[in-house]
Amino acid sequence: MGQFVNPGNDIFEKEIRSKIYVDKTGLIKLTNSVVNTSDEFVCNSRPRRFGKSYTADMLTAYYSRGCDSRGLFEGFEISRDPDFEKYLNKFDVIRFDVQWCRSAAVSYGIDLLDFINKSVLGEMRLEYTDVNLADEKSIYAAMARVNNQLGKRFVVIIDEWDRPIRDDSSEPGLADRYIDFLRGMFKGTEPMEYIALAYITGILPIKRQRTQSAMNNFRQFTMISPRAYAPYIGFTDDEVKALCDKYGADYDSIKRWYDGYLLGDYQVYNPMAVADSVHYGPNNDSWINTSSFSSVKKYISLNFEGMRDDLIDMIAGTRVKVDTSTFENYTDIGAFKSKDDVFTYMIHLGYLAYDVRKGEAFIPNEEIRQLLGAELKRSGWNEFDSFINESDELFEATIEGDSDKVASEIERIHDRFASAIWYNNENSLAATISVAYLSTLKYYFKPFREMPAGKGFADIVYLPLSEYLGDVPALVIELKWNLDVSTAMNQIKKREYPESVAEYTGDIILVGITYDKKTKKHECVIEAAEKL
Repeated sequence: MGQFVNPGNDIFEKEIRSKIYVDKTGLIKLTNSVVNTSDEFVCNSRPRRFGKSYTADMLTAYYSRGCDSRGLFEGFEISRDPDFEKYLNKFDVIRFDVQWCRSAAVSYGIDLLDFINKSVLGEMRLEYTDVNLADEKSIYAAMARVNNQLGKRFVVIIDEWDRPIRDDSSEPGLADRYIDFLRGMFKGTEPMEYIALAYITGILPIKRQRTQSAMNNFRQFTMISPRAYAPYIGFTDDEVKALCDKYGADYDSIKRWYDGYLLGDYQVYNPMAVADSVHYGPNNDSWINTSSFSSVKKYISLNFEGMRDDLIDMIAGTRVKVDTSTFENYTDIGAFKSKDDVFTYMIHLGYLAYDVRKGEAFIPNEEIRQLLGAELKRSGWNEFDSFINESDELFEATIEGDSDKVASEIERIHDRFASAIWYNNENSLAATISVAYLSTLKYYFKPFREMPAGKGFADIVYLPLSEYLGDVPALVIELKWNLDVSTAMNQIKKREYPESVAEYTGDIILVGITYDKKTKKHECVIEAAEKL
C-alpha cells in the first residue's frame, strides 16, 4: 500500500468517522457506469470547501486494491446498489493531489512535474516487480508497460488538477509543460487501453484552448452544468434539514447563511460551511483568507466594465445576466475580455451562483453577500459607503413616513440603475427597490418578490429576521406607473396583503410608489398597517 499507487482507505475512514458526515457514495454509481467505456474520462469541478478531496478520497477507498473497504461502505447508499461489488477494490489506482505535490516540490527545491513523476514511478517500481520500469521516465509510459505485460487497467484520480493552470504566472512555462503531461497521460488511443477510469477534480473546467486540445475526451460537470452530479456537489436541502434535526441546529439560520447554489433541480448549500456551523457554531469568515478571494478582490478593485454596479444589484438581492460562454480559463487580468468573464470566474470559485435556465448570476447566500459587501468597502470605493449611508437614510424616512423623501430617493436610484430600455420593466422596478433598501438587509431576509398574500401577490415584501422581530417593521411595497399613487395603496388594502404578512411579524408599514413614464417623476404614500 503506497501513498500514490494503490493507496489505502485510512483517510476516507477518518472522514466517515467524523461527527458530521453526509452520505455522498451515490456518486460512485455514476463513475461505475462509465468504467471501461468511452466515457471513462470525468472532470468534476467545484469551488473550494465543496468536498473535492472528500470525493477523491472516497473513490480511492472504493476502487483501490490496496485495501479492503467493504465494511466502510456498509450501510451507505452505494452498498444498496446491485453492482456495488463489481468494482469494489478491484483496480490499480494512481492518486495524487497536485496542490500537495506542488508544496512538497517547493520544499524540496525541485520541479513539480519531476516530483510527481519520480514519486509515482518510485512506487510503481516497488509495486510491479515483474515489470521492468527502470528506464521509464513518465507515469503514463509506466502504466502502458504494466498494462501491456500484466493486463492491468488503472483508475487515475487527480485532486486539484487545475492548480498549475490557475497559477501559471508564478512559474513561467509550467502550465504548458503540465498540459503536455496531461496530454501524454490521457490523450490518444493508448490511454484507452491502460485507463479504466480517470476522475479529476479542481475548481476550473477544461476550456482553455491548449488544455481543451489535451483533454477533449473528458466529460465535464461544473457549477454551471453539473448534470447528474448536481446532488453530489454540496449538501441538498433535505440533507441539511436532517443534519439540523440531528444536531439541534437552527435550520432557518443555516439556510440563510449557506444556501443558494442552484445546480440543476437542486438547491445546494456550501457543505464545509454547514458542517462547521452545525458542529462548532457559526463561522462566517472562512472565505476571506483563501487565494481565490485574493483574485476576487483584485477584480473588484479594478471595477472591470463598471462591474461594481452589478455587484451592488446582486448584493441587494437581484440577478444579473451573465454570458458564461466566453470564459477561457485564463486567470490573469489581461485574459478577461469582459465583466462576463470575471463573473463566470466567480461562479466557478463559488462567490456567485448561476441559474443556467435564465442565464443569470446572483449572490447565493448571506455569507457571500456580507463578504462581498465588506470587500466593496475595503476596496476604497468611497461611493459605496455613501450609498449605504443614503440607504440608511431612506429606511429611516420610510419608518418615519416621510413620503416625499422616499419618492425623491427612489427616483434618483431608478434613474441610476435602470437603463432607458428597461426603465419601465417590472424587474427593473423591483431591482430599484432592492438596491434602494440595500443597507436594510442586516435586519431583513432578502426581499420576497411577488409574495402570495391575501387575495393576490404583493410586489415586494421585507420580513424581519427572527432576531429583529419587534425592532423593525415588515415592509409591504406596491409599485405602479402612470397611475395615481393612491391606487397602489388601495390595492395593498383591497387585496388584504397585510393580513397575510401579519402571521410572520409584528408592525407592518405599507408603501405605495408610482411614477409618470414621461416625466419619470415619482410619488409615494406611506401608512402604518392597522394592528390585526
